[in-house]
Amino acid sequence: MSVWARVFLGMAVGIAWTVEAEAHLHTESVQYRHGETELEGYLAYDEDSEGLRPGVLVVHEWKGLGPYAKQRAEQLAELGYVAFAVDMYGRGVFAQTHDEAAKLSRAYREDRQLMRDRIAAGLSVLQQLHDVVDPGRIAAIGYCFGGTTVLELARSGADVRGVVSFHGLLDTPNSADAANIKGKVLVFSGADDPLVPPEQIAAFEEEMRQAGVDHRVVTYPGAAHSFTVPEAGDDASTGMGYHAEADADSWQQMQELFETILW
Repeated sequence: MSVWARVFLGMAVGIAWTVEAEAHLHTESVQYRHGETELEGYLAYDEDSEGLRPGVLVVHEWKGLGPYAKQRAEQLAELGYVAFAVDMYGRGVFAQTHDEAAKLSRAYREDRQLMRDRIAAGLSVLQQLHDVVDPGRIAAIGYCFGGTTVLELARSGADVRGVVSFHGLLDTPNSADAANIKGKVLVFSGADDPLVPPEQIAAFEEEMRQAGVDHRVVTYPGAAHSFTVPEAGDDASTGMGYHAEADADSWQQMQELFETILW
């Protein structure tokens, strides 16, 4: 199916959902802890749905948990999932500048065990929502910094059926840990993303092949870093920018994957 066909299909699916069943979302802030660090995530699900549903972790971009990740959680809730947008940095911590965001995220990129432990704390919250979540049907998605995080979650051997990285960095200091991955891996990257050059993609694919991981990498010509984020602007020559076609197609492909591994 062509990219534009997927875009139109995604639009049609969205329209059909709105007409047939308008979701009544329950949303709430959820306080939890990792060691001495207080965290505050964001939970969203359709309160009219019955029975246990698949859960999806949502991991924010490098600035921290804010409106963007929460909006993605609500979109997933409208699709029938119980979505939990995790907090990787700490309650109330949100970078105001790129420099501040770089400093916050660097601490986790340089300490992958901390990154894995922190996201594991969020996974535990989702798994323990016994009234609404089937703990055996969980996946994770992440954007930019969050994309890197969900890949590390998978490499840690976490019990998730799949992870999806949207314009996340793919490198890792522990490539042998790919052997621990239990679920499927789907990666979306911009062909013009300076942070994820072709050699990084090639190394990642070799890592996945060596470990026998069921994976797929999709690259979008003309797309740069942060291609799913409208606030990134539209000038890809800066190294980042919104790309509507890639945004729509990647979201549609994510849905198709989840339909096969979570339902």
